[in-house]
Amino acid sequence: MPKFRRFLLALLSSMNLTRLPVTPTQRTMPPRRLLALAAALALLGAESGPVSGQSQPPHAKRNLSCPLGSYLCPTLPPSYAICRTHSTLDFFDPGLPQDTRLRPTAETHVSGRSLTSLNQTIYHLQGEANLVRADQRLQADTVDYDGDSSDYEARGNVRMQQAGELIAADHVKGNSDRGTGTADGHLRYQMLLSRGNGTADSVSMLDINRSSYLMSSYSTCDIGHHVWEIRSKQIRIDKQRGRGTARDVKFYYRGVPWMYLPYFGFPTDNRRESGFLSPELSHTSRSGYVIGAPYYFNLAPNYDLTVNPRIYTRRGVVLEETFRYKTRRSTGLLGVEYNPHDGAPKDSGTLYNTEDHARYLMKFVSHTRLWDNWSLDTNINRASDGAFLYDYGSDLYTSAIGTLASTAYLNGHGKWWTSSIGADVYQNINPFLNNSVMQYNRLPHAVFNMDRPLTRWLDFGMDDEATAFRKPGNVEGQREDIYPWLAADFRGSAWFVKPRVGYRYTAYQLQPGYNHYNAYGPIAPDEQSPFNQATMQRSLPIVSLDSGLVFDRQTSLFGQQYTQTLEPRLFYLYVPYRNQNNLPLFDTGIDTLDYQQLFSTNQYSGADRQMNANNLTAALTTRFLDDSGTERFSASLGQIQYFAPQRVILPYETNSQVGRIIQTNTEPTNWARSNYVFQGSLSLADNWRVTTTYQYDPNTHQTDVGIMQLQHRFGDGGLVDFSYLYRRGLLNQYSTAAVYPLTDRWRLLGSLTWSVVDHELIEALGGVEYDSCCVSFRVVDRSYVNTSSFSNMYTNNKRDNSFMFEVVFKGLGSSSNQVESMLRRDILGYQGYQ
Repeated sequence: MPKFRRFLLALLSSMNLTRLPVTPTQRTMPPRRLLALAAALALLGAESGPVSGQSQPPHAKRNLSCPLGSYLCPTLPPSYAICRTHSTLDFFDPGLPQDTRLRPTAETHVSGRSLTSLNQTIYHLQGEANLVRADQRLQADTVDYDGDSSDYEARGNVRMQQAGELIAADHVKGNSDRGTGTADGHLRYQMLLSRGNGTADSVSMLDINRSSYLMSSYSTCDIGHHVWEIRSKQIRIDKQRGRGTARDVKFYYRGVPWMYLPYFGFPTDNRRESGFLSPELSHTSRSGYVIGAPYYFNLAPNYDLTVNPRIYTRRGVVLEETFRYKTRRSTGLLGVEYNPHDGAPKDSGTLYNTEDHARYLMKFVSHTRLWDNWSLDTNINRASDGAFLYDYGSDLYTSAIGTLASTAYLNGHGKWWTSSIGADVYQNINPFLNNSVMQYNRLPHAVFNMDRPLTRWLDFGMDDEATAFRKPGNVEGQREDIYPWLAADFRGSAWFVKPRVGYRYTAYQLQPGYNHYNAYGPIAPDEQSPFNQATMQRSLPIVSLDSGLVFDRQTSLFGQQYTQTLEPRLFYLYVPYRNQNNLPLFDTGIDTLDYQQLFSTNQYSGADRQMNANNLTAALTTRFLDDSGTERFSASLGQIQYFAPQRVILPYETNSQVGRIIQTNTEPTNWARSNYVFQGSLSLADNWRVTTTYQYDPNTHQTDVGIMQLQHRFGDGGLVDFSYLYRRGLLNQYSTAAVYPLTDRWRLLGSLTWSVVDHELIEALGGVEYDSCCVSFRVVDRSYVNTSSFSNMYTNNKRDNSFMFEVVFKGLGSSSNQVESMLRRDILGYQGYQ
């Protein structure tokens, strides 16, 4: 392993990942950033080695688990597997109960080398004295105990365990019934449930659950090895609330003070509590340095609030608030980011002047159960201007998008039907494109679907939709699409035949005005519109027959036994031709051809176009299943045979990247066959998986699509992803991402995306993660092309840079997870830990 690590480090050095290729709009990592990164790594290095007699596993397992092939993995809960073995005070008795309710009925057992009692009530124990009662155990050189009042006093090497807490001191005096008392002299303590521990001059045990420590320290690190700790004049611990408070607090890191607070609160268990989350520190080329101090308010068991004031050195102060709630019938989230005054000058090339303006971003998501089988679902997103996400980014939106969608729907369902009615409204947030490229708002939009069995093998169903399309400056109208169908399903153990017949009726009512429909949709204003009437319709039957066989046999491959299947499939589709050139295009485009599309009844999304067809799809699938039924290999190949030309076409299309109209060939397709479509997957082992898609055009003898994805998981959270994506005329790029565990504490992170067409890096990310028993941090640097940066006349690939640093002191609060959100997006399959 050391040789491989040296080889990997040499390879990374040769690739020079920290210095990206320079383009006129690209910045390299400045030297000061490298120095800051090196300083952070040195400062936050691994903890000291184990103390004598305390062994630590060389690679403690964190039980990282995410299925092979998964690209979205949950965050792992905190793990103490990497903490020191037996990191408790040496007198801890694991067999002692921690339930304080056992005390009233429990007997008290006393022992010692000598025991004297003058009246059989007050006992004097001398030498290795022990007093045990339910969850309490007291050990000392000398113990005086009053059996009537349960008062006690212990002196010399006092060791006390009670109510999930350990205390070591020179002198302890108290009452075992009430759980009160005092302790002083070389005092050490430990909370068993929270791993919190420290030292103090003295402690006052106010009752069973509350204690007050004077001139004390507190940390969740291993005893005797405090990477961080707080030191305070007074620390109060309330085990019932799971809460600790401290006054006149100084934070120490490796013995060096770095922050002072007059008051500080922190959790002592896993219950939600109000308090500060981990601070945020980052830098972007558009916003400057960003510093945030999120605070969590645990308002009630069913709602909470997180407030995060952030300072952007180039743009001012942004206040982010996230409110979550849950009631008997409803759950929801309201998030707002607000900057009352943006001080950054206007960016050249954008369509928005945001200087000296108030700016905001709002998100509201809710689900409300109204009554049986009916619910109201909303997802409202709104920004003050189209450049907000381009300038600020947002934790509410973890991917680069060009449109904010807002939806509100009333949804219902029954045994054989589903229904919804609502609206979809869109906002353009690409600062380089005007609103002409936006899709239509759907106000309102209603859907009703049903699938009702008539017999054991026959079903009757309907797919119905009614929509009003709204877009200022364009022709607007309503569309009703009604599609009843009748389907049969005949099948046996190794065969199936599924005939289906339907009838599709679509009607339009266009709104009057706007130059008599002469400027509809994306057609340029100086072009003639094909629409010369307010109402129009289309109706046609749709007939299909889907059939297949399944053969299987036992076979062996490389010495391993498998069950191999062979699954031929035929799909026939007939749809007569209807001239649809006079119908508008509200929400319809061409679906991307893939393997599933070979068995679709329409190549168009939306209801504005229905393809004509006299087609036969032939496909063949084979699978290899191991003895456990796990699919180790599958391969599918299919093609459509056209017995009639495809005459229904789109007369034009919009190039959303440059915001202008591209005229297309209006001639029907006379090809006799479609692309060969292949898809396959191979699980080389339990930790290797390869998937691939390939399309070859026999008419042009060219490759149209080529996709290959590989994922490998290894070690303690190790991950390698590699993909190649090719789509003729559109895309040709390589992507790779990796998480490499150097040790049980250190992980290297990285991802690269290279465009073959543009001859440049689309995105590069590099970082490091460190995790220990009581502190973890992430340092990430990212250089990327802002995918929103497209102007109306040219592609303006503006490169942005961001640097993010996040540190978590375990036991003092949670992380805001902003860095983790970015890593989950850029490294598919990444699994972070708290």
